[in-house]
Amino acid sequence: MWLLICLDQLVTSEFTSCMAKQSCCLFYSMLAMADDTNFLLLVLLLSSSSLCFGSEADIQCLKSVQQSVIDPNGVLKSTWNFENPNPTDGYICRFTGVECWHPDENRVLSLRLGNLGLEGTFPQGLQNCSSMIGLDLSNNNFSGPIPSEIAREVPYLTSLNLSHNKFMGSIPQSISNITYLNLLNLQHNQLSGQIPPQFDLLTRLTTFNVAENLLSGPIPSSLQDFWASSFAGNQGLCGAPLDDCPPSRRRWRPVRIRLHRINDQSSIGAAVGFVAGFVVAFYFPHLFVCSERLRAYVVRI
Repeated sequence: MWLLICLDQLVTSEFTSCMAKQSCCLFYSMLAMADDTNFLLLVLLLSSSSLCFGSEADIQCLKSVQQSVIDPNGVLKSTWNFENPNPTDGYICRFTGVECWHPDENRVLSLRLGNLGLEGTFPQGLQNCSSMIGLDLSNNNFSGPIPSEIAREVPYLTSLNLSHNKFMGSIPQSISNITYLNLLNLQHNQLSGQIPPQFDLLTRLTTFNVAENLLSGPIPSSLQDFWASSFAGNQGLCGAPLDDCPPSRRRWRPVRIRLHRINDQSSIGAAVGFVAGFVVAFYFPHLFVCSERLRAYVVRI
């Protein structure tokens, strides 16, 4: 029971408060000790996870991000200094754009890297920030595709903002597996293709925006309650709250082409038959059984 409560609070403000106070972990530990089975689960949980303590993995996560992006303004290079004599004091929480669960713990809560002039492809190593719930890369110059398996890298996000970049390609279907998402902003990129119908699984969404892309096709039914401005600037998108999708014409187009071909062939055949019949009738009138009046007419010709 304790395990379910703790995991459920991972994406709520109550759990945020819990992480901000180390005493919360002790409190739940005391509750679990009332039952030997729950106590065993607690020991296994704390031994295999670092939800309540700092993590070397989070430090490695930020190192990978710094190394994988282009930083022409030197913002990350100048403020992300990993040469710290005491790596357990939450020093990464003082990095530009890094928010922690607690200022004294190296546990990343969110990355707010918007409007820093960053370039390159989607940052690497984010899977090591295993308790991160917010990612903001907006208003930069990132390009290339959004990782197809993004849900494996950041499975617990409640907020994902990739707006005003140059991301291209299709929107990954795996985003639908980030089931805790409350905000998804992909506005002003170069994304193409359809909005994945699997987005019907994102039942927690309160903010959604894919405006100013190259998207096409129908809008999934679960997203049709958002404002039309959330889809504006995509000439190929259709369905509520935009204009209705045009009816499909795939069924009758091939038939029309086929009829044209049949008519063409019939016309050619009729013309050839007429010419051949005329020649035969002219040179071999005795082959036809005709009236005397017609025979005389053919001979005169």
